[in-house]
Amino acid sequence: MKKRDTAILVFIVVLLGLCLAATLPIQTNLLGPGGLRLGLDLRGGSQLLYKADLSKKEPSVTDEQAMASAMEKIQRRVNEFGAAEPIVQKQGTDRILVQLPGVKDITRAISLIGDTGLLYFRELQVDANGSPVLDSQGYYTFREEAATAIGTDGEVRELTGQYLKLANPDFDQFGAPIVVFEWNDEGAHLFQQITSRNLQKPLAIAIDKEIISSPTVEAVITNRGQIQGSFTVEEVRDLVNKLNSGALDVPLELIDERDVDATLGADSVRKSLIAAGVGILLLLIFMVVYYRIPGIIACVSLLIYGAILLAIFSTFSSQLTLTLPGIAAFILSLGMAVDANVLIFERLKEELRAGRSLQAAVEIGFARAWSAIRDSNITTLIACLILFWLGGTFGAFMVRGFALTLSIGVAISMFTAIVVSRTFLRIIVSRKVVTDVRAYGVRS
Repeated sequence: MKKRDTAILVFIVVLLGLCLAATLPIQTNLLGPGGLRLGLDLRGGSQLLYKADLSKKEPSVTDEQAMASAMEKIQRRVNEFGAAEPIVQKQGTDRILVQLPGVKDITRAISLIGDTGLLYFRELQVDANGSPVLDSQGYYTFREEAATAIGTDGEVRELTGQYLKLANPDFDQFGAPIVVFEWNDEGAHLFQQITSRNLQKPLAIAIDKEIISSPTVEAVITNRGQIQGSFTVEEVRDLVNKLNSGALDVPLELIDERDVDATLGADSVRKSLIAAGVGILLLLIFMVVYYRIPGIIACVSLLIYGAILLAIFSTFSSQLTLTLPGIAAFILSLGMAVDANVLIFERLKEELRAGRSLQAAVEIGFARAWSAIRDSNITTLIACLILFWLGGTFGAFMVRGFALTLSIGVAISMFTAIVVSRTFLRIIVSRKVVTDVRAYGVRS
């Protein structure tokens, strides 16, 4: 056995060990929480469709820019929300589709995503004599417009969340959840003026058009402040998320919402796994019966192929999501891995029938099969690249998932067919473990 084959064998064993370490022990939740990340079609979750009111965007901003900015901010919000691999995509010119795998609290998701998230302050409403205006129940009323002040450039500006530097959840001295925020330099300049003229007066804090707190200004404040109210920890977390992600550039109207039943996803997984298991078992039996020793080697290579692919999905579960098209791509790439082995073994049998020695037949068989394997796999990879690009261009993320999974599978199948199978065959032949050509599928 050559040193090169020994080194490759050691590499394969180490690689297999690392793959098994990344996936074992195999638990019942391997395809669920804590295991592989499942897409909406397999795991279930929520799907929301919004329509953007582009008539209310800034005149200087194009429709495309407003939609892109809104989608980016929605993406930030759902990322912090904790959805597994959320999908935010544009549909048509003014619609945004949001898919949240695993999310069951659709009401909270709607509140977090659809709210504009605009922070601003409203000053006390006073009459002509400067006295506070009270409502019918005797409570203070506040102006509808945002509080203004003179900016550093001398222009009158509204103090809104656009000057917010950072917001964080916190607790007050009594242990109640609050939001602590910090302005940038311009915001601090404006806030100082507004709090100066409202000393010992209530100042309403509003998110969108809803007043959530109206504390009395006890001192002049510059760059820092806090929002108090009857909040839960979860509400504070969502509020911080909305403030930090930035206000949406256009109002969104929810025009469709639906829950995707997780039972359908579980049933799809079960049926897919049964179909894949039966198909793989029949395939392994055929390979062993028809190709004998090479067939056994092919089975071992396919098992290594599966271990590598599973390890990749398990290790990069935060970036890779398993969907039903992804399972189809996995099965398809498995078939391509078998196809490569069939090409190699048929070439091997042809060389043995021509009277070549086992060692020569192995080397020539692989060399002559390589061009066909290379061309077919490169063609498939090019098709995957095109599908991946088209899927991203037209928002068909299931197509992108299929293309990505198939390309990963094809790359691994080339490795297992050319490197793993070849190394095992070379070792068996060089050590003369089996010398009878009938054991290689050739009749004497």
